[in-house]
Amino acid sequence: MLTDIAISRAATLQPIGAIAATAGIPPEAVEPYGHHKAKIDLSRLPASTAHGRLILVTAISPTPAGEGKSTTSVGLADALNRTGRKTMLALREPSLGPCFGTKGGATGGGYAQVVPMEDINLHFTGDFHAITSAHNLLAAMIDNHVHWGNALDIDVRRIVWRRVLDMNDRALRDIAQSLGGPANGYPRESGFDITVASEVMAILCLASDLHDLEARLGRIVVAYTRDRRPVTARDLKADGAMAVLLAQAIKPNLVQTLEGTPALIHGGPFANIAHGCNSVIATRTALGLADYVVTEAGFGADLGAEKFFDIKCRQAGLKPAAAVIVATVRALKMHGGVAKADLNAPDAEAVRRGGVNLARHIENVRAFGVPVVVAVNRFDGDTPAEFAVIEEIAAAQGCEAVLCTHWAEGGAGAEALAEAVVALCDHKAGQFAPLYSDALSLFDKINTVATRIYRAEEAIADASVRAQLARWEAAGFGHLPVCMAKTQYSFSTDPAKLGAPTGHVVPVREVRLSAGAGFVVAICGEIMTMPGLPRVPAAEGIRFGAEGEIEGLF
Repeated sequence: MLTDIAISRAATLQPIGAIAATAGIPPEAVEPYGHHKAKIDLSRLPASTAHGRLILVTAISPTPAGEGKSTTSVGLADALNRTGRKTMLALREPSLGPCFGTKGGATGGGYAQVVPMEDINLHFTGDFHAITSAHNLLAAMIDNHVHWGNALDIDVRRIVWRRVLDMNDRALRDIAQSLGGPANGYPRESGFDITVASEVMAILCLASDLHDLEARLGRIVVAYTRDRRPVTARDLKADGAMAVLLAQAIKPNLVQTLEGTPALIHGGPFANIAHGCNSVIATRTALGLADYVVTEAGFGADLGAEKFFDIKCRQAGLKPAAAVIVATVRALKMHGGVAKADLNAPDAEAVRRGGVNLARHIENVRAFGVPVVVAVNRFDGDTPAEFAVIEEIAAAQGCEAVLCTHWAEGGAGAEALAEAVVALCDHKAGQFAPLYSDALSLFDKINTVATRIYRAEEAIADASVRAQLARWEAAGFGHLPVCMAKTQYSFSTDPAKLGAPTGHVVPVREVRLSAGAGFVVAICGEIMTMPGLPRVPAAEGIRFGAEGEIEGLF
């Protein structure tokens, strides 16, 4: 089997104008970035009364064995088009940090990919650079304001706006800045987050248009005064310039799958430290152009899907028609206690033990009133007996498990999944509702997610954290949803607790107000908002080959 990059490179891509025409996008709305990618000028799209059916692809808790949400999203969209349903993809953009670290890119795999793979996984159309620049402009304006007299009376001990970089770099998590004397400003402790954790990224992905984007940017709380009054980006007169930097980035990016399905790839917040969904603008655009829209939420359903439902759908008024939970035999065996080195050996009982993870994710997604189908992403070596166990687990939860071979066969390998999804959309429409109401207190919202989704005994937090939440409620932010920042590998905050743990507690270490994005971040356990590189980073294997083509990117 060829590598992903070899398959991508061997593909014959259609001109981006032809892909736009397939999607119903007129030429005047297409702003080409080369031959095979483009920005879409939404102001030049004709008005549409159509509203496609939204399908969420999520997964079991991730393991090193792999699950394949992006690959399944692509395969499903191709299959829906193959079977005569007008379909578009709406996915996130990859971050450079994972591409050169350990996770790799986010363009799918095998014969279920979005292309051009190298472009998408690297700098693409520059959206992440624009977000990084807008974020760091605000950081510079805070320090500049303090340097030139501090008319807003900012307490330098209470500046909460850190800088960002789109690369894993543990050395920048905590820094001392402005050293070297008065000309360099006032020394203080600060740090960096990765760009995908930036509130600016979240704002771009939740804004409805450019005006809403600027208004949200203005609401960002960057610091507090000595009497703890919030200071915003608008107070610093930074919101206008930030919006100007993001004027091109807010336009969704159009590319294609290997089979020519139109794909809007736009925005990329992580699901373990942010809300993990592509932009509202891209999703709404796709819903106005296609009968079916396939989108994805990051990591397992306890993170990405929960935030998709409780944050994105709540804010944007979206109502998903169906959800696909991706699982693999190999990953369920890992949840059942099998070591990675032993995954090739058939072990139906390990699948059954690990199946408690799948069962809980099914229960959780159905708790939102969304009908579910399980997509079993097939690997070589999977046995009929192992798949039969997954079928039993799904049936016990009232849903179907479908074996998929899209990695090897493209859309043809996901046609059965497509039919199952259409059946859900047509015959089992749910009554979607978020998990909790706006009226709950902020800590009660955190506790609701911890107990109902993670199955913890409770969430716990120091008095200082609870006091901060109370101050935000008093300031009028109590109606906001919560964004849980937690390890993706477990329902608990301990990544080693696989399967479906119960009886644990969720410690909330820190809370951050994202007033512009419209949520409160609860940082739980040891989760980091600036990842580090692994012992052997992927960057060590990325290079140009003898013929000048990129090698090692995946």
